[in-house]
Amino acid sequence: MVAGWASARRPLSGPDAGLFGPDSVTWRLDREAFLLLGAGPRALLMQVAHPAIAAGVDQHSDFRTDPWRRLTGTLRSYLRIVYGTTGVARAEIRRLNNLHRGIRGDLPDGRSYDARDPDLALWVHATLVDSTMATGSAWLRPLDHAARARVYEESLPVGRAFGIPERKLPASVDAFDAYVRAMIGHGGPVVVGSLARELADAILHPPLSPAIRTLTRPLAGTVPPGLLDALARAGDGVPSAAIAWLFWPGIGLLPEPVRDGYGFLWGTRERVVSSWLVSAWRAWARVLPQEFRQMARATAADRRMASTIEP
Repeated sequence: MVAGWASARRPLSGPDAGLFGPDSVTWRLDREAFLLLGAGPRALLMQVAHPAIAAGVDQHSDFRTDPWRRLTGTLRSYLRIVYGTTGVARAEIRRLNNLHRGIRGDLPDGRSYDARDPDLALWVHATLVDSTMATGSAWLRPLDHAARARVYEESLPVGRAFGIPERKLPASVDAFDAYVRAMIGHGGPVVVGSLARELADAILHPPLSPAIRTLTRPLAGTVPPGLLDALARAGDGVPSAAIAWLFWPGIGLLPEPVRDGYGFLWGTRERVVSSWLVSAWRAWARVLPQEFRQMARATAADRRMASTIEP
């Protein structure tokens, strides 16, 4: 578990700390692997709730047949940006910017979309930041206003690198919260449509073995590969509907307008099961060795910085 959000020990000199570094709240927050079950699906569901993003995902990817491939790619990129050296992080940002150049098309109502549109880029960026804060605060320990402000401030350079103009980036975490509320509120551009609901069904009922491989891939290099392969093979033949309840905690973290737009049930049964799952994950996190619960890229970054950390 994260011991607290107070400042970590600062590196003295030597290895490149990257865009964030061990003194950042982001560095300490994003290492917990089990947060994937909350932040990952939540961010995806919030993204495709935007009609233009839903159209782009549907028209330019194999999302319907392998929705977790997108989550894998998003996670891999995110971890490179957070825990990689400055060169690795900036190279990944350039790669993503180049990838988005060809993603454009038309909506059913005749409007066009372009993945390089700063407004769309801002919404995707916002879903990742907001989902990280929401999941960490609910599942690890509450993030107070100061910690949330730091997480948001730490995300601003990444937002700028993705081509979001300074004038469009909310100036503070309070302005950021207001932006998210406006996007999903009455009259806002995020309106869950039939396409988003179809994509949500793919997110929440994926082929099980690929989903398991996605969830365990961040542990590669720290957990024996044979164990990860055995877990993935265990998913063969198991209907995805049989484990849909594992995503209920993530659904519970969705803003109410988005959850209602998808038509997700959120009654006593879902609340009780979600509370039990989160409590179980917290208990496991206290006893599992670090290599079983933390992202491999995060622990590799720790090793990179270890020789320059004060004792």
